[in-house]
Amino acid sequence: MTQIISHTLPEIRRAGGAGHRDDALAPAGHFINGSFIPGSGGSIDVVNPATGETITAVAAGTAEDVNNAVAAARAAQPAWGAMTPRERSEILHLIADRLAANSGDLMRLESLNTGKPPAVAEDDVSSAIDTFRFMAGACRTMTSLAAGDYAAGHTSVILREPLGVVGVITPWNYPLLMAAWKLAPILAAGNTVVLKPSEQTPLTTLKLAELIADIVPAGVVNIVTGYGDPVGSRLSAHPDVALVALTGSVGSGSAVAAAAAPSRKRVHLELGGKAPVLVFADADLTEVARGIRTAGFWNSGQECGAACRILVHESVADALTKELVREVGTLVVGEPGAGADVEIGPMVSEAHFERVKGFLERAADEGLHAAVGGRPLPGPGYFIAPTVLTNAREGSEATRNEIFGPVVTVETFATDEEAVRRANETEYGLAASVWTSDAKRSTAIPRNLDFGTVWVNSHLVLANEVPWGGFKGSGYGRDLSLYALDDFSRTKHVMTNHGA
Repeated sequence: MTQIISHTLPEIRRAGGAGHRDDALAPAGHFINGSFIPGSGGSIDVVNPATGETITAVAAGTAEDVNNAVAAARAAQPAWGAMTPRERSEILHLIADRLAANSGDLMRLESLNTGKPPAVAEDDVSSAIDTFRFMAGACRTMTSLAAGDYAAGHTSVILREPLGVVGVITPWNYPLLMAAWKLAPILAAGNTVVLKPSEQTPLTTLKLAELIADIVPAGVVNIVTGYGDPVGSRLSAHPDVALVALTGSVGSGSAVAAAAAPSRKRVHLELGGKAPVLVFADADLTEVARGIRTAGFWNSGQECGAACRILVHESVADALTKELVREVGTLVVGEPGAGADVEIGPMVSEAHFERVKGFLERAADEGLHAAVGGRPLPGPGYFIAPTVLTNAREGSEATRNEIFGPVVTVETFATDEEAVRRANETEYGLAASVWTSDAKRSTAIPRNLDFGTVWVNSHLVLANEVPWGGFKGSGYGRDLSLYALDDFSRTKHVMTNHGA
């Protein structure tokens, strides 16, 4: 590849003004049995990543707080599970209505807590609302094998039942949306919940609890804030929790599965990704670059399905890189309040900022070139310049490991077989995309890719009607769609002898 480098760095657009407003914040404390209550431990500061300023503090939960929340969920589950699908559906519709009526506060809180640009926060809130609406309808259409005589003289009926109490651990990159992805199908299936949001981004999850407190019966939804240890570990190990569901890193998934193993509870894991973008010589390179501009840098690249690893045919690598540098160079970086056109916000925390910065430094040491970006941006907040790394060799750290920032890598391949082999040579199996104008290739290549979602000539397009989840190190279980309802319920076979 020819070395293509732009030395121009974007400026951070600042919001100015008097700082954040806190009138939309939920009450302090854990949400247990329908009310906000003080925790039994200390507190955790919640920071605005665009400025580094402290917004508020939330309770640092303890194992005792988890025990109290699980007890409340267990007591509430029989009545909730005994409701008809129609009754639960109506409550889920009410939740969606309440979120829609308060969408402005939710978007503002999400941006304040995570640094999300306005368009990302708006999409998160609208998608969360649609998740509840979809599951409100889906819970009334759950089907199983038809009743019938499958053994002579015996009639079989397949019942679909709730699991009981479900523990949920959500990540910092999509706090409200990931809570909705878990809560909607779990509640639709008749379970009750204890949810631990990320200690870094708990504000919209707590706001959600406040908004639905008069809609959902006490004890059905419980929120315990705090660190992974002790809150997440106790939730994973608690004997009265039937299933624990996590969206998070591979390391967190391994820890949850290990903690859950002694009680033999079910585990639902949606973990990391390193999505390859296979660009063949016949692809529309302008469309590819535009697609990566969005899908590689959405939510500042803090996205497990991000289009972050570009594998491009060697004959068009230079042309694609030029297009990509031009597109990425137009991204607007800034604080959430600096305008509706801001597209790239900060990293979520100082620790994550340092992590991404470390990846860029090691990539430079390995000989990768920053065609655009490549370093942090000066000033307050945790901003990294949108970056395209070229000269990536097979096996480079930046192409193997999840950077989780506004960074994409470009590497080349010579044959279709090489493209598939290298795409699959990763511990992750969440998502990938194929870009080609060849109809045969567009059908054949996705079948050979070991990823839970494969897009053709697009990337990062989601819908509630279709499942989301991965293979290999990206975990198991499915979010969204009717498959999520399957994951959060159980089947029971009742066979009656009528031939005696």
